Amino acid sequence: MKKILSVLLLSGASVASAYAATNTPKNIIMIIGDGMGPAYTSAYRYYHDDPKTKKIEDTVFDRTLVGMSSTYPARVSGYVTDSAAGATALATGHKTYNGALAITTDKKPVETVLERAKKLGKSIGVVVTSQVNHATPAGYLTHNVSRQNYDQIADSYVDNGWKTDILLGGGWQYFIRKDRNLVAELKAKGVDYIDSYEQLANLPSNKPVLGLFADKGLPWALDDTNKNRLSLMTKAAVKYLEALNNPKGFFMMIEGSQIDWGGHGNDIIDAMGEMDDLAKTLEYLEGFVKKHPDTLVIVTADHSTGGLTVAANGKYKWNPDVLRTMQHSANAITKQLINNKITAKLADKVFNFTLTKDELTQLINSKKTPQKDNSHNLYADDHASKVQKSVLKMVKHIIDVRTNTGWTSTGHTAVDVPVFAFGQDKALFNGFQDDTDIAKKIFTLLK
Repeated sequence: MKKILSVLLLSGASVASAYAATNTPKNIIMIIGDGMGPAYTSAYRYYHDDPKTKKIEDTVFDRTLVGMSSTYPARVSGYVTDSAAGATALATGHKTYNGALAITTDKKPVETVLERAKKLGKSIGVVVTSQVNHATPAGYLTHNVSRQNYDQIADSYVDNGWKTDILLGGGWQYFIRKDRNLVAELKAKGVDYIDSYEQLANLPSNKPVLGLFADKGLPWALDDTNKNRLSLMTKAAVKYLEALNNPKGFFMMIEGSQIDWGGHGNDIIDAMGEMDDLAKTLEYLEGFVKKHPDTLVIVTADHSTGGLTVAANGKYKWNPDVLRTMQHSANAITKQLINNKITAKLADKVFNFTLTKDELTQLINSKKTPQKDNSHNLYADDHASKVQKSVLKMVKHIIDVRTNTGWTSTGHTAVDVPVFAFGQDKALFNGFQDDTDIAKKIFTLLK
C-alpha cells in the first residue's frame, strides 16, 4: 500500500519507473463509458432510484468512484477531444490530434496496452456496442491517421494479425463488403464467427471468436432483443476467456459506446437506457472480482457529450419518473408516429404514459407542419426525412420538458470525467489524473 501511495504523488511520466509491485493483477479490465461525463452518472442515480423509499439508493458508480480525469487532446486540437484522440490517450498514454488512432501528432504508431498485454501472453477480449472498428476499439486494436477510414481499419484487423481472442460488437457493413469479405478470410484462418446473441451461449474453447450482431452499431438498448446486451456479451466473453485457462490471465477492453450517441442526439431516454446496460455490466464484474480478487477493473469516460444538465431553465427539479416507464427508444417512438395517424391512444402506447392535450397537439403539428432542425448530430440518420427529424425533435422535447433536462451542445465538452476502479491495485487510480496517466499506470501493471 505504501508503495502505491507513493506512486500517486508522482507525475504521470514517473509512474512507469516508480511502480514496481511484484504482485500485479492477473486480469485487467478497462471499461469506457463513451461520452459519460459526471452528469450522466448523477442522472443515472436518480433514474435508478426507488421513489417509494426515503433513501436515494447508491449505484455501482457511487460505490466505485475513486477519482477524476482530464480529457484534453494534443495542443493542436485545443481543449476538446474526440473519441479517437481520447481512446489513444487511454490506450497508449500519448496525446494526439482529434481523429487519430494510436499514433502521435507526427503520425508515428505507439504501442497500446492491449498490444502490450498480448505480447506478454495474456488472453485478449474486446466488447463494444458500436461497430468493432469504431474509434474507441480501434484506438486499442490498430493505428490509423483517421478514425473515418472504417474499411481500412477493419482490414487492418486481418492484415496486421488478429489481436484478440474474442471480439464482440457490430459491423457487418465493414467486414462483409463487395470488395472484400473479411469474415470469410478470418474463418479461413480459424476464427469462429457468430452473428446472433443466442450463439454466445456455446462459444468454442479452442478458436478465436468474432461476433458481429448488427450492420453498424447495435440497436439502442431499449430496442434490442436483449436490453442488457453489453452485459450479455461481457458475461459470455469473460466465461470464454476463463475457459482458456491462461495462467497469465487476460486483458479486456469494454465500451458502453452509445451513451455518447444519446448525448450527441440530446436524447435522455436512450442515454439512460445505455447507462443502465453499463451499470448492469459493472455489477456483474463486481461479482466476478469478489470471486477473482486478482482482477482489476478500471472505468472512465473518454469525454463528456451533449452538455447534459440534470435540471434546467431555472427550475430546481429533475423528474426521471417518465423515463423509468419508457420501453422504446426515441427513434422507435418516432417511427410509430410517422407510420401511423397520431392519436392519443397511439401516443400513450408508444410513450407508455399519458400525454397532455398540449403535448399531443405539439406532436401532431410537428408532423403536419415540420420545422427545420438545424442542430448537428454526429449520429443522426442522414436519410431521415424532414418530417422524421421534426417528429423526433418533438419526442425528445416532450421528454426534456417532462424531466426538466437541459443540453448545451450536440458535440463533446471539455469537462473532467469520473474515474472508477475496483479489485486489485484500485488505489493506483485514486485522485485526479490525466487520461494519459491511466494508460501509463496500466502499463506499469503489464510486466
